[in-house]
Amino acid sequence: MLLIPTILCGGAGSRLWPVSRELHPKPFIRLDDGQSLLQKAFLRGACLPGVEEVLTVTNRELFFKTEDEFREVNADAVTTSFILEPFGRNTAPAIAAAASRVAEKYGKDAIMLVLAADHLIADQQAFQQAVLKAAELAASGKLVTFGIQPDSPETGYGYLEADGNTVLRFVEKPSLEKAQQYLASGRFLWNSGMFCFSVGTMLQQMEQYCPQILVAAKVCIEQSRSAEGKGFRLLELEPDTFANVPDDSIDYAVMEKSDRVAVVPCNIGWSDIGTWTALGDLTEPDADGNRIQGDALLYDTQNCTIQSNDRLVGTVGVKNLVIVDTPDAVLIADKSSAQDVKHIYSELKAKGHEAHKSHRTVYRPWGMYTVLGEGRGFKIKRIEVKPGASLSLQMHRQRSEHWVVVSGVAKVINGERDIIINTNESTFIPAGHRHRLTNPGTVPCVMIEVQSGGYVGEDDIVRFEDNYGRT
Repeated sequence: MLLIPTILCGGAGSRLWPVSRELHPKPFIRLDDGQSLLQKAFLRGACLPGVEEVLTVTNRELFFKTEDEFREVNADAVTTSFILEPFGRNTAPAIAAAASRVAEKYGKDAIMLVLAADHLIADQQAFQQAVLKAAELAASGKLVTFGIQPDSPETGYGYLEADGNTVLRFVEKPSLEKAQQYLASGRFLWNSGMFCFSVGTMLQQMEQYCPQILVAAKVCIEQSRSAEGKGFRLLELEPDTFANVPDDSIDYAVMEKSDRVAVVPCNIGWSDIGTWTALGDLTEPDADGNRIQGDALLYDTQNCTIQSNDRLVGTVGVKNLVIVDTPDAVLIADKSSAQDVKHIYSELKAKGHEAHKSHRTVYRPWGMYTVLGEGRGFKIKRIEVKPGASLSLQMHRQRSEHWVVVSGVAKVINGERDIIINTNESTFIPAGHRHRLTNPGTVPCVMIEVQSGGYVGEDDIVRFEDNYGRT
């Protein structure tokens, strides 16, 4: 039986703002052991018996970051393949594209295991047993979902009513009263959002229940660019045709309509880490029930979740708070309102505030940059370029730039000149000059960039050549 773990990596993780941002969503959050949720999802799938390839569906802007995450943990050199979306279109289009792609390469009997990139599963052995059972059902023509045995009347999850492996009905996120009734009945499971099926069965069911999604996805694939290399496959979905694919979840589009749905009830230590309370619970509490990551000094403080990696946080006489400090934003919330953090994120997005989109440190295919300071007419950045990497050949109309190399070496195009800048050397790039930065060395090149001019926004840029097609 051929099993292809398929990771869906998207979403904003708005309830985990300010650590989660549009360009640094929840899957990239790192836990106390140093691994991100995305890395854990990859290892969860890659470690299953007989798996030789892990497929990931993610946003185009997150591709290089996802590659870097996998490279850190892929010691067994499992083949990684990617489907890149230009923008989000929910889970049904993602699964339609993935199932079509897997069927094309491996045939319709191949089994797909769909995993979310931002969930946590504590019991890998129990998970593996659940997957084996699900794969058996999938091979017999079932669309299988994983139902989590509930241990509390959770109102933030969807439920399903089950009799053994038979799904009787799906239920939306309930009121507290309904959730209590579901828990007491013993017939209801949390809907985990993980699935297992043969690609032939899923494609047939999509053709029956959501043909518009399937047809539009296939048309998009035909117009899309693909690439393949050793241990690597890539499909980059074409934006104009992808915009024609209807937006819908796989639950609404197929699972709630199909008569082939089965469930594997399981107790695998599952959590979708949907709030700061849930994330904080992964940290051991102190004697007063406080869960602390980073540097904090507490007095008369109980049952608080505090995260601060850059600054000291002091608290006096508070209870039941979530306090999250990042270099450019601070969150303070009552634990009972942890689900409502998403409203702050939505308001920032509506106002076009950068704090919904990115941190001061932004990752790019060539490396990263951190905004150290900015004000009227200036911005200061720390730029780190990977060995052998290069920024785009570009020009700015409204700002000049001063570059100072603080470690490594830089090869610079500055107007008509090609120059080498060593550590503790600098160059000045006037507005209107074409320029490019390349690291020709074998260690990272670190540079301080000082921008000055009437406008220093990131969109003041004209690109002439770009190795990565985006930045």
